[in-house]
Amino acid sequence: MNMKTLFLLFISVMCALGSMAQKLKAADRKQLQVREDSLKAYADSMINARSAGKRFLSDSNFVRSFVRALKTPYSFDYPFDSVTSVSMLYPADSTFRIMTWQLKKDEYMYLQKGAIQMRTTDGSLRLFPLFDASMFTAKPIDSVRSRKNWIGAIYYKVIQKEWQGRKYYTLLGFDGFTVSSNRKWMEVLSFDPQSGEPVFGGPYFVVSPDSAKKSQVQNRFSIEYKKEASTTFNYSEDKDMVIFDHLISESDEPNRPETFIPDGDFEGFQWKDGKWVQIKKVFTEVPDEFKNVDPLLGNAPADDAIRDKEGNIDEKKLEERSRKNDEKSREKVKPKPKKTGGGNQ
Repeated sequence: MNMKTLFLLFISVMCALGSMAQKLKAADRKQLQVREDSLKAYADSMINARSAGKRFLSDSNFVRSFVRALKTPYSFDYPFDSVTSVSMLYPADSTFRIMTWQLKKDEYMYLQKGAIQMRTTDGSLRLFPLFDASMFTAKPIDSVRSRKNWIGAIYYKVIQKEWQGRKYYTLLGFDGFTVSSNRKWMEVLSFDPQSGEPVFGGPYFVVSPDSAKKSQVQNRFSIEYKKEASTTFNYSEDKDMVIFDHLISESDEPNRPETFIPDGDFEGFQWKDGKWVQIKKVFTEVPDEFKNVDPLLGNAPADDAIRDKEGNIDEKKLEERSRKNDEKSREKVKPKPKKTGGGNQ
């Protein structure tokens, strides 16, 4: 392909992209900006309103208002940038966007919500609501799921891969699982070739247990760890791998994930022949690209690693890490001082 042909191809692509961006009319964009202000207020109230009734009412208002906004022709091209509590991710091919958010049920539980909006040529709305069923299953890694029984998470990364002519979109997400532990999920999203419906999960994860057992194939993957711990779980462009912290129990209780914290080692997943294959040891320092990426991801400095270069656990560092985590926990539950003085309270 000569330079002239490449130049013409570039011009045609840029023109196509320009015309696509212009399909959202100025009047519609202005109306969406007005709706965005209301959505921002509802989204904030879903988390911060004092009463559960107000939070649930705000959630109901948010969903209805959001759907009405998305019915605007070519709303796919509108980013809703100011609604920061809603995660909105696009894959590399921009064929859809997945939107996830959460509702505070009480002091101990958050409910995940979500929807997938497909890009359409005529600007019409094609929307797949997601319904979180994670609280109704004891074995979330053992099943392929539809949008009607989705394992809820707030997604912060989408990784597009292809195998045998079919596209797969790997989602990384966060779930404030219980009062004492968090989870981070790795989930493969695909679309049914016949119905076009989203499909969550499948036999895409080859997992290597810590014991001598043979590798196992799972439908999705997660880590669970202590609420106050910071963990890395993200995609490295340079290594083309998903990399995450290796976890250990700070109290030598391997059956209690709420005691798990990073020990300084890192594991990963590499895409091979249509599956994510686990790599048990990647490196011993956090790359710069993993630091301060997102408040959900966390990061532990290399000099704070619990294991030394020989792989032995430093008991003093383990004890210090546990103490710091306990201080964080106590700080979160410390009662706020009551207001005093005159006036309405």
